[in-house]
Amino acid sequence: MQSKELIIKAGQTESQYWKDLWRYRELFYFLAWRDILVRYKQTVIGMAWALIRPFLTMIVFTVVFGTLAKLPSEGDAPYPILVYAGMLPWQFFSSALTECSNSLVNNANLLAKVYFPRLIVPTSAVIVSFVDFMISGMILLALMAWYNFVPDWRILTLPLFILIAFAASMGAGIWLAALTVEYRDFRYIVTFLVQFGLYISPVGFSSKIVPEQWRLLYSLNPMVGVIDGFRWAILGGDSQIYFPGFALSLVIVALLLWSGIWYFRKMERTFADVI
Repeated sequence: MQSKELIIKAGQTESQYWKDLWRYRELFYFLAWRDILVRYKQTVIGMAWALIRPFLTMIVFTVVFGTLAKLPSEGDAPYPILVYAGMLPWQFFSSALTECSNSLVNNANLLAKVYFPRLIVPTSAVIVSFVDFMISGMILLALMAWYNFVPDWRILTLPLFILIAFAASMGAGIWLAALTVEYRDFRYIVTFLVQFGLYISPVGFSSKIVPEQWRLLYSLNPMVGVIDGFRWAILGGDSQIYFPGFALSLVIVALLLWSGIWYFRKMERTFADVI
């Protein structure tokens, strides 16, 4: 009986590669679900960690910026809600960077054995961070109930800003995933970037306090536009978006995502050899 040999080859064209992403969607589900289980396995309070971390950070920022520094909120919104509306997208972004940067290295055995579109690995890591984001959103609902704060019609636009936050997380995440494979010391740089980014992003304060002549330059940080968008949608009322800066942030997010995919695809065929 003649044996048959099955050869699986990577798609040679760009269109075939995106078709392969759909064909291997079950692997995407598996990797995301596996990482979610691993994250909370053998933890004392399980998924409550996704609630405790942003809640405690919100308290610290409220005390430091709202009580001690007496920085203004936006309109009539209570300061804790202002902080948490900025904390949600930032935590999603920073968690995605951390998870994505090590995703390829952590799955080295899988990458070396079989073919599948490698873009699935960092994308599944972003999904894990997005699950934390959704869980953390329950605290925002609790804060609104506590302060009897009712958002206006702008809350309907929140999915749009969530999509922008997802694009920013994906773009930066796949850049760092590819760079960490090539340069292993990038895993230490990511920790610094997350810590540094927290202080240069308007998480604990409103971006309105930035002088007008510096706001466009400040918006070179793509998370400025994302956070301002979240606050505009959640706080409503007198909350405003600085549209030139928001447009600049959108352009940077788009460039970050496009260039991240381009660089990842360029390096993809060398991942198995480098790892």
